[in-house]
Amino acid sequence: MNTKANLLLIDDHVELLEFIADDLAEDYNITKCTSAVDAYTLMEQENFDLVISDVMMPEMDGFEFCEKVKSNMSLAHIPIVLLTAKNTLESKIKGLEQGADAYIEKPFSLAFLRAQLASLLKNRTRIKEFFIKNPTSQIQQIGQNQNDKEFLKKIEEIILQNLDNPQFNVDKMADILCMSRPTLYRKINVVSSLSPNELINLTRLRRAAELLAQGNLKIYEISNMLGYSSAQHFSRNFQKQFGITPSEFQNKKS
Repeated sequence: MNTKANLLLIDDHVELLEFIADDLAEDYNITKCTSAVDAYTLMEQENFDLVISDVMMPEMDGFEFCEKVKSNMSLAHIPIVLLTAKNTLESKIKGLEQGADAYIEKPFSLAFLRAQLASLLKNRTRIKEFFIKNPTSQIQQIGQNQNDKEFLKKIEEIILQNLDNPQFNVDKMADILCMSRPTLYRKINVVSSLSPNELINLTRLRRAAELLAQGNLKIYEISNMLGYSSAQHFSRNFQKQFGITPSEFQNKKS
């Protein structure tokens, strides 16, 4: 059974906030907020899959809110849809420059808003599934923005540097990134649909695929290099993840 995505709606106009929430409530879990300042605090405490925010608000407007979220490594992966009555080209460019994933002008069609939300969430799922099943895809491909891509590249570098370190684990990774274990777990899970341990295993298998494609090493040599207990264990993991055995993959690449 599919679980509903968690949406955060932000608008200081209560009537419009309730109107949008009522329309989306059937398909999403909705949290409402009338202040971008309070919404940012809420995002640090709870998990959201997508945010819809008005632009014109007191204290902190939608542009400032978007820039603050996208500058926070722990939150930057969350898509933001900006709603605004400003229909100038300059305001659209500003919204995109601040990291907004979509920019919708008021008045807008609720059907169009629903289609935009579904498209953003579906595209994220499609990219993740391709990455997880494709041995030659790059980890940055699942990043939705530059912050995501840089974060995922950093994660990959840390894992690859520690492939031969038996003491390396999620706690060590969190220390290197100066993040708490729960924050790291949540960030990796939302970006990749994987746990940190699953991402470590997948990165190891993807490195194995690179070595197999080069054709210079035997399968048991690659297995030993990457810390697997046996070539059989490595082969089972590789086939389970990618649906092809290491030898089949190597022959295909050669």
